[in-house]
Amino acid sequence: MPELPRVHDVFRRHALATPDAVALVQGEHRLTYLELERRANRLAHELRRRGVGPGAAVAVSLNRSVELIIALLATLKAGAAYLPLDSSYPAARLETMLRDVPAPLALVDARGAERLVSLVPSVLRLDGSEVGRVEDEEQPPPSTGEVAYVMFTSGSTGRPKAVMVEHGNIVNLVVDTDYLQARGDDRFLLYASISFDAATFEIWACLLNGARLVLAPPVPLTPAELGRLLVDSEITILLLTMPLFHAQVDEAVSSLRGVRTLVAGGDVMSVAHARALRRAVPSCRLLNAYGPTETTTFVTFHEVGLDEDLSNGVPIGKPIKGTYVCVVDETGRPVSPGEPGELWIGGAGVSRGYWGRPDLTAERFVPDPLEPSRGRMYRSGDLVCQRPDGALEFLGRIDNQVKVRGHRIEPAEIEGALMEHPGVRQAAVVARQSGASRRLVAFFVASPGLEPASAELRRFLQERLPTFMVPAMFVPLTALPLTPSGKLDRGALPTPDWTRRDSYVRQT
Repeated sequence: MPELPRVHDVFRRHALATPDAVALVQGEHRLTYLELERRANRLAHELRRRGVGPGAAVAVSLNRSVELIIALLATLKAGAAYLPLDSSYPAARLETMLRDVPAPLALVDARGAERLVSLVPSVLRLDGSEVGRVEDEEQPPPSTGEVAYVMFTSGSTGRPKAVMVEHGNIVNLVVDTDYLQARGDDRFLLYASISFDAATFEIWACLLNGARLVLAPPVPLTPAELGRLLVDSEITILLLTMPLFHAQVDEAVSSLRGVRTLVAGGDVMSVAHARALRRAVPSCRLLNAYGPTETTTFVTFHEVGLDEDLSNGVPIGKPIKGTYVCVVDETGRPVSPGEPGELWIGGAGVSRGYWGRPDLTAERFVPDPLEPSRGRMYRSGDLVCQRPDGALEFLGRIDNQVKVRGHRIEPAEIEGALMEHPGVRQAAVVARQSGASRRLVAFFVASPGLEPASAELRRFLQERLPTFMVPAMFVPLTALPLTPSGKLDRGALPTPDWTRRDSYVRQT
């Protein structure tokens, strides 16, 4: 595999080649590539002065802002990895993350400082401040194997997993690609949470191709508000999680007329919405993208044709450049085209593994069954089959993992948190359809003499889990259904009654 440059080295080339090009836009604020390079250098120098260097993880907890991008770039320049932490997460969740991945320092705004001051040895406020006076600095020799960021994903054992993504993984995703032809005159939107790997694409596909990154306001937007932002900012390349894509097509499809390439991912693409966009905006390339956090955002893509036959659904397509896949049976042997099997992923997008979890890394990152010399492959746990044209069709999970609103969620993690409540003896969490969206439902067996109310359980989980992992409904049962072998029978769990206001908590 060829040596790939580091993320900040690629950025620096653009800063030197097009110093006056606008890199960041936030409202009326503009920052050129050279200005961003210099401000990141100043902060990188300060981080090194404070002892930050290779092997360290720097916690980053800032709203979408110019300072956020400076913090990420400076952390990489200092030789460290950034650990994105959403300040809206409950304190218990943040504490667990920082216990698993200790960070000597956190780069924060006012909200981040409030949440992290007691969890890290040192915090550095960036909002409105200038750090140091270094205009440039000598860069250490390039090494593609350095970890660029550490990002948490839901864990099947009830403990979140921290994925280590290297510089080369990111560069393979966004530079000289076959699925995206980004140009200097393109405009990207940063809308995803920094703790969600969609942001990896939004930020680095833009800045490593010399384009302009528009930062959305740090609040959720309605489809109408998002549409106005797309039009006013003249966004040309856009990534939306699947629920956002579906909502935008339903409510403001005309706002996508200026978008040259729209990438949607994180869940199954609706055929009706794919057709609706292609009819309404035939000039917009629509890509259905797929990929786990462990393999750096995207592994495969499929470009939806204008008159394509989608009677069998929208496929997840073929591997992006630098990546390859294998569909195998339960013994790890490749299956024939058309047969279902687990998707194994190899190539330059495969991350280093899990921080501090060598056992789990060895379990999920395995030798290539066809050519061991090619290196490791990641066992995705996703069930797919290969169509006659070579495109992959997503069939579901081989375990209990679910996707809700673009987030990959292990129900066991929610179940474990729920059973910490003294009033819950057993729990089972599933994703169920509610209208056009999927929502989490928690079924529980109460402890003897107790039956906690839905509102109480919701508050309990809000203190321990991110909002997207808090179920929309809590359903009490006298017992959980079991299979003849004594295992939980998730398929036998009852259909929730979404009209019951005492159980259902509407989520926006």
